[in-house]
Amino acid sequence: MEQTFAYMNNRPPLIDAHNHLGRWLGADGGWVPADLAGGAPGLPWTVPDVGALLELMDGGGIAAIVNLDGRWDAELEANLDRYDRAHPGRFATFCQLDWSLAAQSDDFAAALVASLERSAAAGARGLKVWKTLGLGWRDTRGRLLLPDDERIAPVWEAAADLSLPVLIHTADPPAFFLPFDESNPRWEMLKANPDWSFHGGDYPSFEQLMWSFEALVAAHPRTTFVGAHGVDAEDLPWLTRMLDAYPNLVVDFSYRAEELAADADGARALLLRHADRVLFGTDHFPPEAEAYASWFTLLESTLGLPPHVLDGIYRGNAARVLELELEAAS
Repeated sequence: MEQTFAYMNNRPPLIDAHNHLGRWLGADGGWVPADLAGGAPGLPWTVPDVGALLELMDGGGIAAIVNLDGRWDAELEANLDRYDRAHPGRFATFCQLDWSLAAQSDDFAAALVASLERSAAAGARGLKVWKTLGLGWRDTRGRLLLPDDERIAPVWEAAADLSLPVLIHTADPPAFFLPFDESNPRWEMLKANPDWSFHGGDYPSFEQLMWSFEALVAAHPRTTFVGAHGVDAEDLPWLTRMLDAYPNLVVDFSYRAEELAADADGARALLLRHADRVLFGTDHFPPEAEAYASWFTLLESTLGLPPHVLDGIYRGNAARVLELELEAAS
């Protein structure tokens, strides 16, 4: 791993609050069958050499990385052993939940809460929820589960009780919900990845998913929700309204650099207005120096954010929201 960072003299050691270091995502980012099971024994780790990763982090001023791939039970233990326990202060692993239980019983929330409690006791630092909540998992009647489904409410309340932030990815870019044809503004991308389209069938609309997300955040003010990828990074006025309205909402803009650059003035205004509500994250795995450098250029040059705002985005906000103690890595 090359260490080719361009340093800003006063850049603090930062926290990458959105990354994947486990062993259930394919090299291309696609989900493997473990997404439907629960473990991933025998699958390769996203990062084959933890020592090389630590060298990259030390050379680039990366204090810590949040690993969202903990899963639950044995797989969580494997991730905690490999990262958090072996290298205290450098990694924070999030757990996940087995949402397939919703198709087995209407009383699935009790089992999910019990799993979340076990994960917290083991050392999970948060809960990661995928876009499959709303676009994949179904209940006993075959209906898609939406994030604000009242049957899931005990899970979000348990997360608050356990002081676990919930990093949740809801929906995808709006174009993924439009007709799958040449009129679609992301036609070339969708043509190359047809499974990214959520148009038709019984999928909810993009607007329905945004309504569900807002209803979820509003209904659980004690729970800290981290909206992955800016939730809707193409509608910064909507996101500004959400951050204005709900103090329990924070966001990361991982994998949405292009959207921020497309509306640099709007992005800068939002980041200045809510400087304490944005987490730095890349969603680039395995981590590479070039990916971090491109974010530095965007935030420091293209958007021209002042040092005090950068300090919060790069490190301070994540340390506060995730309750991370990183003295050993500073």
